[in-house]
Amino acid sequence: MIDGALDLISAALLLAGGAFAIIGGIGVVRFPDIYTRLHAGGVTDTIAPLLIVGGLILQSGVNLLSFKMLLILLFLLFTTPTASHATARAALAGGVRPMHDETHDQTGESPSNT
Repeated sequence: MIDGALDLISAALLLAGGAFAIIGGIGVVRFPDIYTRLHAGGVTDTIAPLLIVGGLILQSGVNLLSFKMLLILLFLLFTTPTASHATARAALAGGVRPMHDETHDQTGESPSNT
């Protein structure tokens, strides 16, 4: 009975991780500038491996393989946000400015409504 529950939880984690990866890939293609693309890629590069490796750990049980997967996950959780931050800083230093929608202010209303 517990094996069936672990398989079900593992499958849910694997599917959720795959869904996050696909949604992040769509976001990287669809977003307009490097900063929003970095956000889509950085968030999903952190969440998707967490869910996928979590599901794989549940499938493998407690053994040396699980420990190795945890080390890989720990490495990813430290390096992915750092790489995204470094890329954004390099883009900003290189003169790439974020895109702004000048037809709307911070509240989302157009300037003609004021």
